Amino acid sequence: MNTGKEIAIIGLGYVGLPLAIEFAKKYKVIGFDINDTRVTELNQLEDRTNEANLDDLKSVLAITNTNSGLSLSANPNALVACSIYIVTVPTPIDHLKRPDLQPLLAASDMLGTVLKRGDIVIYESTVYPGCTEEDCVPVLEKKSGLKYNADFFCGYSPERINPGDKVNTFTKIKKVTSGSTPSIASEIDQLYASVVTAGTHLAPSIKVAEASKAIENAQRDVNISFVNELALIFDLMGIDTADVLAAASTKWNFLNYKPGLVGGHCIGVDPYYLAHKSEALGYKPEVILSGRRINDNMGMFVANKVIKMLAAKNKVINGAKALILGFAFKENCPDTRNTRVIDIYKELKSFSMEVDVHDPWANAEEVEAEYGFNLNNINQSKNYDAVILAVAHQQFLEVDYAKFKNEGAVIFDTKSFIPRDLVDARL
Repeated sequence: MNTGKEIAIIGLGYVGLPLAIEFAKKYKVIGFDINDTRVTELNQLEDRTNEANLDDLKSVLAITNTNSGLSLSANPNALVACSIYIVTVPTPIDHLKRPDLQPLLAASDMLGTVLKRGDIVIYESTVYPGCTEEDCVPVLEKKSGLKYNADFFCGYSPERINPGDKVNTFTKIKKVTSGSTPSIASEIDQLYASVVTAGTHLAPSIKVAEASKAIENAQRDVNISFVNELALIFDLMGIDTADVLAAASTKWNFLNYKPGLVGGHCIGVDPYYLAHKSEALGYKPEVILSGRRINDNMGMFVANKVIKMLAAKNKVINGAKALILGFAFKENCPDTRNTRVIDIYKELKSFSMEVDVHDPWANAEEVEAEYGFNLNNINQSKNYDAVILAVAHQQFLEVDYAKFKNEGAVIFDTKSFIPRDLVDARL
């Protein structure tokens, strides 16, 4: 299928870039990002997210025929020739844990300046049910002067990109699609089906598609919060949580979720979108928010557990030296968005400890800009009092934990990643 229509991908991050590359293999695509530096880097085949297949990126950038290929731009005027716009901008939460729609609405406002009759705007950014038609469409109408479902149309297809996962990639994950009219829904579904080899699922409405994304991550968040609560309970009992889960998972229908820090752009954020909409309608969700409270407190639990272990070894806490291994929100990935490792760092610093954070994947400039401190290499000459494995990067298998242990350091493993005989405690 080639519609003959030019496609614009708005936002070239973890979600947008893989989409742009795959669509560009069959369609003419313009990849747009407001960050000039990002566009320049991608044109030079540099991808700081590590999500792109650089050979594929090079290939689609080199295509010069009129039916396919990718061009990149930070200029909104480049979008005028497009007829289909796919929005993949971030949808974070603010400091009060409320949905922050500013990037989404800004993208909608910009698209309103180039929108034409017959155009389709498809949103992939994670939102609460109703957001596309209740929040974004009015912006499109106001800016463009066009009428929804008469002059232009919309769709929603929730992103399912899993950062760092090189197996379950964009084309290999079934795609949920939807559209604002039956014919537009069918057109959008066929568009995605032409590039997603795993197939598509056409939802009956945009709101259903939005809700499906919201509950995917809320479900996982609640399940992880359950095992995190178990970890807190078993810690009081002196039982190793990993041992309990290993025993319980011998039953065929046991869901073997693991305890840990829950951050990132999805699981640690999306439940707040669903809760926000629910509360706006007069219902306070108990399970979703209780799960969020538990997961949001796990970093503080880890830090305070380490403090207690240091005290038990008669270590002086003020000025004690700690090393945190990993700062990304998940293993083997540079993504530090909403990482909960920051909670461990802040709590240890509040006790006037000296804290080094080492992460071979994370971008040091981005960490400094977002979180206000510098990443460090492991200082072999420093006698660390505590070592906390926060992220299970493969490189951390090579760390000499025995050396740290022999020097008297408390070693805490949040991922059950280090050999048990080398750690003092783990989640």
